[in-house]
Amino acid sequence: MKRNRISLAIGLALAVACQASAQAEDAADQAGSGQAAASEDSSASTTLEGITVTARKREETLQDVPIAVTAFTPERLDTLNVEDLSDIATQVPNTQIYAARGSSSTITAYIRGVGQSDPLWGVDPGVGVYLDDVYIARPQGALLDVFDVERIEVLRGPQGTLYGKNTIGGAIKYVSRKLGTDFSGYGQVTAGNYDQLDVKGAVGGAFDDNGTFRGRVAVASLNRDGFGENIVTGQPVSDKEINAARLSFGIFASDTFDVQFNYDWMDDQSGVRGAKMLAANRFVPGVAPLDSRYDVRNGMPNVNDTSMEGWSATASWMINDAFFLKYILSHRESDTETNIDFDTTQAKIADVKAFYSDEQTTNELQLNYDAGGRSRGVLGLYSFDGDAGGQVLNNFFNLLFGDTQGTVNTKSIAVYGDWTFDLTEKLKLDAGVRYTDEDKHADVLNRGYANASFTTPISVAADFDKKINFKNTSPKISLDYQISPEAMVYGLFSRGFKSGGYNIRAQATAVPRSAEPFDDEKVDSFEIGSKLALADNTFFLNLAAFYNKYDDIQLSVFTAYDSDGDGVDDAFFGDFTNAGKGTAKGVEVEYQWRPTPNWLLSGNFGLLKTKYDEYLWRGLDIANEQEFTNAPERSGAVNLEYNTDVGDAGNLAFRLGYSYQSKVIATTEVTRVATPISQDGYGLVNAGVIWRTNDRWTFSLQGTNLTDKEYRTTGYNLDTALGVMTGFYGAPRQYALTARYSF
Repeated sequence: MKRNRISLAIGLALAVACQASAQAEDAADQAGSGQAAASEDSSASTTLEGITVTARKREETLQDVPIAVTAFTPERLDTLNVEDLSDIATQVPNTQIYAARGSSSTITAYIRGVGQSDPLWGVDPGVGVYLDDVYIARPQGALLDVFDVERIEVLRGPQGTLYGKNTIGGAIKYVSRKLGTDFSGYGQVTAGNYDQLDVKGAVGGAFDDNGTFRGRVAVASLNRDGFGENIVTGQPVSDKEINAARLSFGIFASDTFDVQFNYDWMDDQSGVRGAKMLAANRFVPGVAPLDSRYDVRNGMPNVNDTSMEGWSATASWMINDAFFLKYILSHRESDTETNIDFDTTQAKIADVKAFYSDEQTTNELQLNYDAGGRSRGVLGLYSFDGDAGGQVLNNFFNLLFGDTQGTVNTKSIAVYGDWTFDLTEKLKLDAGVRYTDEDKHADVLNRGYANASFTTPISVAADFDKKINFKNTSPKISLDYQISPEAMVYGLFSRGFKSGGYNIRAQATAVPRSAEPFDDEKVDSFEIGSKLALADNTFFLNLAAFYNKYDDIQLSVFTAYDSDGDGVDDAFFGDFTNAGKGTAKGVEVEYQWRPTPNWLLSGNFGLLKTKYDEYLWRGLDIANEQEFTNAPERSGAVNLEYNTDVGDAGNLAFRLGYSYQSKVIATTEVTRVATPISQDGYGLVNAGVIWRTNDRWTFSLQGTNLTDKEYRTTGYNLDTALGVMTGFYGAPRQYALTARYSF
């Protein structure tokens, strides 16, 4: 494991724990604040409690929101052993979230078959990630680690009205712990196999008796040895070394006005993730695939670093009993250096070194109205100004040398509104619309070089400086009917879009159209559903069925081409195009059942049917041959939990979980040219035991993938030009013991 720097996070977290212990007697009346909700502590209640969410940019109970939302409290996240955003994927119907290819902290997210697997700059995601109401535009660093969190919400389906572009599949909202007046916090240490050592801590409260000035600091240091190693160098592969911190400060000038400042920082110095060679590379005779799915023999440096930081200022003003005004100003930056050894050998068949950088500034003004009458809603203005750039250095066969470099600037302005009308006591109409005007400016220079020093250009593959404007109107309308206080049904129509742009990897010499802009992707979604609280609130059952129509589907496909005119495809580039049209339809079920104070059964099930209605390739419609990426037909999970009081020793809780997904296509390929990397259906078994000795101390033993199932999440198929076919795999069996002290 890398131990070359002493983490500030470790020191701060341990200091928090020591300080808390010293003050334990004096702060006894504050013990356990926030440690257990009634919905989690079945010894305190036989019923389930609703979770407050802000899916419609106003506080509502989850069971009252007429859209498909899954929400996780801090207690639920601990119970399910959620360490980062990828761990919630199995608990949300029709959702795929995982680390992108060779990275530890770059996110790939798909909801209902919609997302974006290409993390290149200038390419926008299909699922939006929000940290404390601030949109994170780039996937690098966006696979957020979970610590000191208030709530995580996953909104399924297009969220174009309230959340804007690039939420065509849905949105993931990460909400940090609120600023409170009571002095509180925690210190936590986790040790596990593969020399895992994680330290987390937080402390916060008011600085004065009136609660005018409040602050909170949270830190995390996450470390683990590799699942494999580079058998040539002995260096770890698929290890983890991430430090993160969040700092919040608030001035609560009165009961009606406050200003809050947030700062977050993350530094990922993990090495590369191991990729398994799935078939021998014909250009490297005598080198066979390794037995381990994690071991490699890469010839490139084991460097895969990402740093990310951001700050925001939020001013909130309760103008009167009816109007509430909020303004959010934010700025974010990130930098990445990564090495991609596509062929995974010492030979220089396909060696790529990449540098990414990103900078964004956003402004959002919201006006909420609720006078307690028959209508309520929100109006807003939003602006985004971001630069995404970088350089990718390509070495093919140690003979062909080229780079991809440039910057994409995005300026976007949007105005939105969403309003709810009580047509009758039980029937409600919700209508919304968002108008977006966006400019994209791409400055691209892709060249060939004489040698691996990349200092002597000899050719130009693409050189352009172009702008394009996109305008979009995304409406939403829904009707919900409250059959009884415990049962609500709804119908919803919504539209979303994913921004168009330019392919930064354009190879304009060989494929001239690649330098032309691609269109924005649009979806019209029809959904019906219900929110049910049955059997005296001991059984929650949420159902949704949807039908989506897609236009101008954006696809990133690695395409081989003839670089020297000899009639043989000997090079490739990342093509980005609009494939055509598609349809996705499905059913989603979520449930929680507490039959007794001690038992809890929860889970979900998703059924997803996707197909291309049109897929144009070289003038041909090959829709019948293509399949959607990251869209398993069936997926779901079930969790069986039991907890019991053990007298003066506290409370013991046991959990056994199982998740399953059917066959999935993990990469996007034109099937006439290449076979996509796929993964057959598989199931994972997880389990945990949590011992709460009192309101302060908690000990937990958690295990994941207990059967050590081997499963792919993604990969590369560049066999035609480079002989490369590799797969990236999910984590092996892991187990860890955690001790946590709260105050």
